[in-house]
Amino acid sequence: MTEIFRQFLLLGLISFGGPAAHVGYFHQRFVVQLQWLSEADFARLLALTQFLPGPASSQLGFAIGRVRGGVAGAFVAFVGFTLPSFLLMALLAMYAAALPEWLQGGVVTGLKWLAVVVVADAVWNMGTRFCTAPLTRGLALGVALLLLLWPALWGQVVALLLAAAVGWHWLRPANVEPLQGKPVWRWLPLGLLVLLALLAVLPAGRLLGLWNDFFTAGALVFGGGHVVLPLLQELVGPQMSPDSFLTGYAAAQAVPGPMFSLAAYLGAVLLPASPWWGALLATLAIFLPGFLLVLGMMEGWQWLSSRPALAGAVAGINAAVVGLLLAALYQPVLVSAVHDGWDLLIVVAGFVVLRSKTVPLWGMVLGMAALGVLAGLL
Repeated sequence: MTEIFRQFLLLGLISFGGPAAHVGYFHQRFVVQLQWLSEADFARLLALTQFLPGPASSQLGFAIGRVRGGVAGAFVAFVGFTLPSFLLMALLAMYAAALPEWLQGGVVTGLKWLAVVVVADAVWNMGTRFCTAPLTRGLALGVALLLLLWPALWGQVVALLLAAAVGWHWLRPANVEPLQGKPVWRWLPLGLLVLLALLAVLPAGRLLGLWNDFFTAGALVFGGGHVVLPLLQELVGPQMSPDSFLTGYAAAQAVPGPMFSLAAYLGAVLLPASPWWGALLATLAIFLPGFLLVLGMMEGWQWLSSRPALAGAVAGINAAVVGLLLAALYQPVLVSAVHDGWDLLIVVAGFVVLRSKTVPLWGMVLGMAALGVLAGLL
């Protein structure tokens, strides 16, 4: 257990670059260097985490920990990988307001510009990956239009369900032979997932309401960390200022470890009387659904992944996720950050720099924050 914690804590301190980069770090450390997994085992776990809702890279780390040390190893891996970003984001929420007003305003402006750049880059990357056919491109655009006209959580849920139905019928992969026999599931974590999901429809006090909001977001996120933005914006965004929300989202790009650590920032902001408890509650709630799904489905994954209809449904959901992000790129991200031609010029220049990969993301954070401060002083 100590070695699992040490290895994942080290990765949690140095894993900059988002979910795709995390997969590379995990492969290098646990397949190439430590040989905890074979190439085939790593590929199987990676495919599972791409299929399930939740934070894909954290789910992969959780699954690796479980292979190495059982359920306790999975939990230790999660704590080690998430702890650095959790602490940084919670501290940001508690002490950002202590900055001088001129500095705070400039940094917020710069981070809002960065949020536009990062979300636009995510739309580009995921669009080229998941929307390669006319049907998937049409799905993405249709979902984006639906959410701009119906900007509510139920609009997002309906869009995902419709996209899954379209994929189920028309996006099934060809030449896939389903495996025979019965799959093996672990019913306890899946049952717990259903039980906790039922809490979301009950009348909630302050703490239970906070738990339900983040648990719901964690259960509905397909496509990785960026997709949590529109879900959390709808669930908890109205409870805080747009500037505060986008500052936390942009800052989550700069810290190492999982982007879902944004929950620590939001939980601390939403529970100012007990910020550490708010950060902890929100973080546990947003990660738990994805982890329960991993525990329940690891053994049955090979059977499940051989079902062509399910593979088609996932393809439809992935296309819908691109539309989800595209709608979020306009509202609230672009609307909140770009007010004139200079703002637009800075955002376009930042997008070009990010796509060129000449400046690391943490460098982009510092640069955009400095530009925001400079713009506020001029």
